[in-house]
Amino acid sequence: MSTPNPQSEAVLTKSGTTDGAPARRARARRRSKHRRRLANVAGLMVGLILTGALYAVFSPAQAADDAPTQSAAEAAGRELYEKSCITCHGSNLQGVPNRGPSLIGVGEAAVYFQVHTGRMPLARQEADAPDKPNIFSDEEIDQLMAYVQANGGGPTLPSGDLRAGDLAEGGELFRLNCASCHNFVGQGGALSSGKAAPSLEDATDLEIYTALLTGPENMPVFGDNQLTSEEKRSIINYVQTVKSQADPGGAGIGRIGPVAEGLVAWVVGIAALMFGIFWMGSKA
Repeated sequence: MSTPNPQSEAVLTKSGTTDGAPARRARARRRSKHRRRLANVAGLMVGLILTGALYAVFSPAQAADDAPTQSAAEAAGRELYEKSCITCHGSNLQGVPNRGPSLIGVGEAAVYFQVHTGRMPLARQEADAPDKPNIFSDEEIDQLMAYVQANGGGPTLPSGDLRAGDLAEGGELFRLNCASCHNFVGQGGALSSGKAAPSLEDATDLEIYTALLTGPENMPVFGDNQLTSEEKRSIINYVQTVKSQADPGGAGIGRIGPVAEGLVAWVVGIAALMFGIFWMGSKA
């Protein structure tokens, strides 16, 4: 019998013809590592698929309720804009030199005031845009507002009761900020260069608020830093209340203030004085 040779066994083990325990453990570790990687990738894919499925189920359904109405209003507003406004205000709302100002930043508040009072579309360039019957329906005005607001941004329409302010405070604020142009009771008045402050006799609550908020033409802008929302409502309460008050002193004489009263007193007084002078002269 021949005795086994330890060197030959070692050679066989190193060459791979005979598997040793360390080699088997190494292969097992490699297979385990590959399995963990595959499991991680599979878990990530499952998570992404579930996330996409949940988003497809819930998010589009909610967006479908809001997007069609909004986009439809903006699309209709764009059509109206391109028919009636684009010549002066440009295709991108940035205005046209010597024709019309930019609408970037004016918001739906300015659109409501200008279109609802009939000032826009403007027939021709004048010192003032005249107040006239509007040519758009309320629905069309809403569509124009949606388009300008979506593409230009700016002040939005207020909500709630626009006459909820304090009457006495409104009178004080109106006399301080508005009476110099609009008269003490909102009858309007002449300005320089052929311009005029319009009468507030037929102005609605929302028209007054949006005018304060946006400052059309010669009127300054009264943002929330100048007049708070409550103060604007107080002014509206005063203006609308004065319209319905009776004149305690007799004839209102157009309600254009003490100038008219003084003028009438002067004319009547001088006429009476001259009549007395001629009457006495004729008797003599």
